[in-house]
Amino acid sequence: MSTDDTTHDDLLTRVRNEVSDQLDVTDVQYEGPNLVIYSTTPREFAEDGDILGRLARTLRKRLTIRPAEGTQSSRSEAEAIIHDTVPDEAEIKNVDFHPSVGEAIIEAEKPGLVIGRRGETLREITQEVGWQADVVRTPPMESTTVSNVRNYLKQERGERRDFLRRVGESIHGQPQNDVDWVRVTTLGCCREVGRASFVLHTPNTRILIDCGDKPGAEGEVPYLHAEEAMPLTDLDAVVLTHAHLDHSALLPLIFKYGYDGPIYTTEPTRDLMGLLTLDYLDVAAKEGRKPPYESEQVREAIKHTIPVQYGNVTDIAPDIKLTLHNAGHILGSAIAHFHVGSGDHNVVFSGDIHYEPTRLFNGAVNDFPRAESMIMESTYGRKNDYQTETAESEANVHQIIRETYDQGGTVVIPAFAVGRSQELMLVLEEAMAEGEIPTMPVYLDGMIREATAIHTAYPEYLRDGLRDRILHEDDNPFVADQFQQVDGGDEMREEIASDDPSVILSTSGMVTGGPIMSWLELLGPNPDNTLLFVGYQAEGTLGRRIQSGRREMELTGSNGRTSRVTLSMRIESVSGFSGHADRAGLEAFVKEMNPRPERILCVHGDEQATNHLSSALYQKFDVRTHQPKNLETFRLL
Repeated sequence: MSTDDTTHDDLLTRVRNEVSDQLDVTDVQYEGPNLVIYSTTPREFAEDGDILGRLARTLRKRLTIRPAEGTQSSRSEAEAIIHDTVPDEAEIKNVDFHPSVGEAIIEAEKPGLVIGRRGETLREITQEVGWQADVVRTPPMESTTVSNVRNYLKQERGERRDFLRRVGESIHGQPQNDVDWVRVTTLGCCREVGRASFVLHTPNTRILIDCGDKPGAEGEVPYLHAEEAMPLTDLDAVVLTHAHLDHSALLPLIFKYGYDGPIYTTEPTRDLMGLLTLDYLDVAAKEGRKPPYESEQVREAIKHTIPVQYGNVTDIAPDIKLTLHNAGHILGSAIAHFHVGSGDHNVVFSGDIHYEPTRLFNGAVNDFPRAESMIMESTYGRKNDYQTETAESEANVHQIIRETYDQGGTVVIPAFAVGRSQELMLVLEEAMAEGEIPTMPVYLDGMIREATAIHTAYPEYLRDGLRDRILHEDDNPFVADQFQQVDGGDEMREEIASDDPSVILSTSGMVTGGPIMSWLELLGPNPDNTLLFVGYQAEGTLGRRIQSGRREMELTGSNGRTSRVTLSMRIESVSGFSGHADRAGLEAFVKEMNPRPERILCVHGDEQATNHLSSALYQKFDVRTHQPKNLETFRLL
């Protein structure tokens, strides 16, 4: 929105004309993609449950009603009314008041009871107290990350409001030029896995999509110096598809170089991005590498994040609307759909997808109103990249664990902290409950427990059955007795290694650092133990080299000490647990799209994978396909 008085006054007049005389509107302000309406009669707005919907449809904006200063009950009176209004079964843990924005944030274990049927209870609260009521869930498992993020954003609420108003003015201005072309430039992730980064640009706008590192390849970073990306300070927005480091690791770096704009992503991705990037800095420091940025830039990234829910159409620039859809890959992972101009062109960035449902997530969404172009992952795009069926994969894991247990050994599973670890926890919890494998300790090393706690904080992003289990305290599978956190460093690891048989889930998933190095040193020389790979091992990583037969290696433990180790332990790999669709899933994703894209760029796969998938999609579906290189620009319109 332009800041000139005429435009502001026109909008204010239009809003006033749309509401009845009983509803007083004192001001309107854009905050990010939302239009905030300030009123001295917030109670009356709340009484009319349909007014916001009617206004949103008329103005074609996402709306928030905020009480004008001085119209609310006192905090003590409001808190008492909230507790009287909300059923005790909701288990309210805390109520925070934010006078600068007129909000009362209610934290409860069962937020559905605070919201009420069709939002009735929240509206009743606003009617009674005048504060705009909102609700957040108390995580079923205590999460340091979720708590820290919420507290930090609470402290920065005033600065965030100013930031959101600045972003809102930019979003809702008039495009300077007609949208007569749309281009995408590849800054990484082409004919390789890692350093995902792209720029989507129009005559008016430049959007950066993802900004990751490349596992096992220090120094290979996105080409942010490319003309299409520079200067970074002039980027209009960033969209993050998910939190894995090959997509998010270098996002804070752009704040180091002056970017001060918004990041659009889902709420759990925001929290996981904070967790993983801080750990990324910690690992770099322990390994003697200079971190590319400081923790302050991670906080800046969090502060500049504007959460977007699946399915919500969100204005992110004068000529671009964004909709995020479930990608089925990890918690909060998203397919990004960009609606450019007045329907001039629609571009889909798949991010990383899993098309079939898993124990954790529903399968990826592929139903879009329009999609002329798609940038699509190809990780398992080779013609023979077919993963084992889930039931067979789980049976193979059961068998390997039973065999190792019978010979008195321990199974070590390198696992990503986010996604595969939680999938395996569900598999192991069920197998032990049903007697498929002996009940034994399952040790979680690295950030796995914290990442699991973040999953429980956002059960709405999980499959229905799992969501219900998490919300019932006595049935939460992630808090089963056998799951134990490794929190005593190498001393505790040594005790576990010399103890009875167990299963160890340890980061990093591609054996590129972290506690898995200590486990290889402690357990690798014993042939009774097993190293079990269940996830993708990228080219250049130690995990890929071990899979390919390497047994002699130098390892640097968490204490910084380097030792030479010969792996005598059994090495096994079981497919079927990857968060990526296999070749059949990738083809099915495209086949069942309606409408199907006119053009597909195959990325996020090595040269053979992108080549095979590109050729297959062209031959089977008569779609124009490309196998881009890094630093290429494609005109889509």
